[in-house]
Amino acid sequence: MSGKHEAVAHGGPADGVEKMVVIGSGPAGWTACIYGARANLAPRAIIGVPASNPAPVLPGGQLMLTTEVENYPGFPHGVSGPEMMDLFRKQAERFGTRITDADVVRCDFSKKPFVLETSEGETVRAHAVVIATGATANWIGLPNELRLAMNGGGVSACAVCDGALPVYRDQPLAVVGGGDTAMEEASYLTKFASKVYVIHRRDSFRASKAMQARILDNPKAQPVWNSVVIDVLGNDFIEGVLLENVVTKERTTLPVKGLFIAIGHSPATKFLQGTGLEFDEKGYIALKTRSSRTNIDGVFAAGDVADSTYRQAITASGMGCQAAIDAERWLAEHGVH
Repeated sequence: MSGKHEAVAHGGPADGVEKMVVIGSGPAGWTACIYGARANLAPRAIIGVPASNPAPVLPGGQLMLTTEVENYPGFPHGVSGPEMMDLFRKQAERFGTRITDADVVRCDFSKKPFVLETSEGETVRAHAVVIATGATANWIGLPNELRLAMNGGGVSACAVCDGALPVYRDQPLAVVGGGDTAMEEASYLTKFASKVYVIHRRDSFRASKAMQARILDNPKAQPVWNSVVIDVLGNDFIEGVLLENVVTKERTTLPVKGLFIAIGHSPATKFLQGTGLEFDEKGYIALKTRSSRTNIDGVFAAGDVADSTYRQAITASGMGCQAAIDAERWLAEHGVH
């Protein structure tokens, strides 16, 4: 059987060029696939390889580290992040999305069709590309921190996602960071916690004065100055953090029932460097106003890879929907049916 016929038998394009390729998974990627598949675009999703990524990065995005999702509509009793992503994937597959477990290691957007190279040595050509590779939280890098984050043991990088869970209510919690994001996370947690410690390596926050006031004027918040976390304590669930004072080198144990890391996020865009794509001042893919369109005609972006503000499953899904609709219209305009 010829390669051309094999592609048709497996649902691939007869001419060897994909109508739409979605790079990445998570809420944005799977939603783009669902909408694309229902629009007869026969999307192909290249979702990454867990073994090739440093923990805790997984295909499926940050939700793969979330034990309980309670703020996504349609799940009145909550749902685990991995279960939600499995449901998204099954829905995408139901409508014909073809899935490749590989990383995209190089993109050539200088010619059409676009050319993508995978970690498996495959060359994929595509008329339209949706980038939905997300962003990863910046972690301290401690073994116990990553272990408890992966296992739902009370370490998180998103207070808005996890802070309202019953396990954190009326408990002492800690936030690591000193910027605006850390102030926002800590302020949010004071609604539920008995106490929120804000651990910062310096003797003053770098956040804006208005954001600092939210914490410094809040009786439930307490700064822990000149300190860094050098270990996370607990077997199955966090019991405290081991701190070291950067000035005196004194070590102390701070008993807490939750640790929230707020030292920034990094968009997964390394493989896109040199492609001609434009990025914003924070390194996220720059989009045209109220659109998923990038500066390259036919390349779209959705989810946290292009969103440094909200970083929620629901907003990522909405952006995935936009990207698929934009791609469908763009393909039609260019005579690809």
